[in-house]
Amino acid sequence: MRTQRQVVDYALQRRALLAQVYAGRVGTMEVCDANPYLLRAAKFHGEPSEVTCPVCRKEPVTTVSWVYGDELKHASGSARAPEELARMANLFEEFTVYVVEVCRTCGWNHLVLSYVLGSGGLDTPKTRRRTAAE
Repeated sequence: MRTQRQVVDYALQRRALLAQVYAGRVGTMEVCDANPYLLRAAKFHGEPSEVTCPVCRKEPVTTVSWVYGDELKHASGSARAPEELARMANLFEEFTVYVVEVCRTCGWNHLVLSYVLGSGGLDTPKTRRRTAAE
């Protein structure tokens, strides 16, 4: 997206956690703990990915985008589809998007990416107000 900025990728954190799971230091019940609200959001607002679940290896994970921001008011803290994010980026000055991957089979979930969207980051020339003397 054109206004995407302040991107944080959590791939190293994910890789470290999975290494602990594979080594047996962390149990699968600790990492496969998606709550029902997240699983429902994955079903209705998620985007299927090409990445197979790293824990159960049964199906591809689904990515869910959560939006947060003061300007969003009641919509803050809700899951949104990618089409909605593009529309919201034009309507609001600034909000944060957190992308979570979730396996609908085993419940694996992990934060993948976070970034800021909104029209506040655009370099559009501001129209200067004219004074009464002009």
